[in-house]
Amino acid sequence: MENQSKRYIFHVTGMHCRSCELLIEDELKNLSNISMADANLGRKIVTVDGNFGDRDRENIASELTGLISKHGYYLSVEKISGKRNWLDFKFALPIALAFIVAFILLQKAGLVNLIGTGKVSLGTAFVVGVIASLSTCMAVVGGLVLSMSATFSKEGDKIRPQILFHVGRIVSFIVFGGIIGAIGSAFTLDASANFVISLLIGLIMLILGINLLDVFHWSKRLQPTMPRFLSSHAFNITKINHTLTPFLIGVSTFFLPCGFTQAMQIFTLSTGSFVSGAMTMLVFALGTFPILALVSFSSFSVNTSSKAGVFFKTAGLIVIMFAIFNIINSLAAIGLISPVFNF
Repeated sequence: MENQSKRYIFHVTGMHCRSCELLIEDELKNLSNISMADANLGRKIVTVDGNFGDRDRENIASELTGLISKHGYYLSVEKISGKRNWLDFKFALPIALAFIVAFILLQKAGLVNLIGTGKVSLGTAFVVGVIASLSTCMAVVGGLVLSMSATFSKEGDKIRPQILFHVGRIVSFIVFGGIIGAIGSAFTLDASANFVISLLIGLIMLILGINLLDVFHWSKRLQPTMPRFLSSHAFNITKINHTLTPFLIGVSTFFLPCGFTQAMQIFTLSTGSFVSGAMTMLVFALGTFPILALVSFSSFSVNTSSKAGVFFKTAGLIVIMFAIFNIINSLAAIGLISPVFNF
């Protein structure tokens, strides 16, 4: 009996998005005695098939937690009631309000523009990239970076893989952003089509913002995601120790299930231009660069920080602000309502 594989189901805390599922599964599958690992964001559980001998479930949960706790995830035998940590808003709300005021001032100066007529300025794309870098999506990209680093550090190669990763990431966002923009040129988008795209981006960002607040757990089921068969390959690439592997990992991040990236990809389609699409995704990628660079060259991790709750709630409030502005301005642009924001 001790040599037979058994199925175990554990509850997970710390999951925020579909990328979390991939990261947890990837880490658990590193154990030779685990044949299958399947994480489920909606139910907040992970199902594991493995041979753990006669060890009890608590002991197994503790061992597996040791693999994923560095990313901010924890397993338990019993379901743990989610702590909503409303006190985090004491710090998150004023920070978010300060950011909003600063953004409005930049808006009045003409440096950034919200979606009002189906357009997103490069300044706005950069700001969205900065916000995305503080979200759990980028925490998962950070997990990819750490996994890659572990593979190459065994040979004492630490700096070159990181540089190749960031070069691959930026190059892919330029090239694929341009391709998506060029594909959009094949379609003639009228005012109604632009309205639908703008509204869709606003709704996606609204869901992302609500998820980041981590107080309404039902909203996680609504989050859009990249097809799983595409995004899962990004984690498999990290296991290959080859000169170009870090570059390919950077390229693969374009296809990870990050809602912020997908929102910008949807907008890029509406640009109808290779150059505009490439520039939009490039500036978005540059917005994510500072935080990812910290993850790459230090032990910095938003997801495991003691202030993670404040980070995510602040980002969530800012994203919700973007979403509301986008939705209202989109409705005003097509004439369904009168203009609300005139700055």
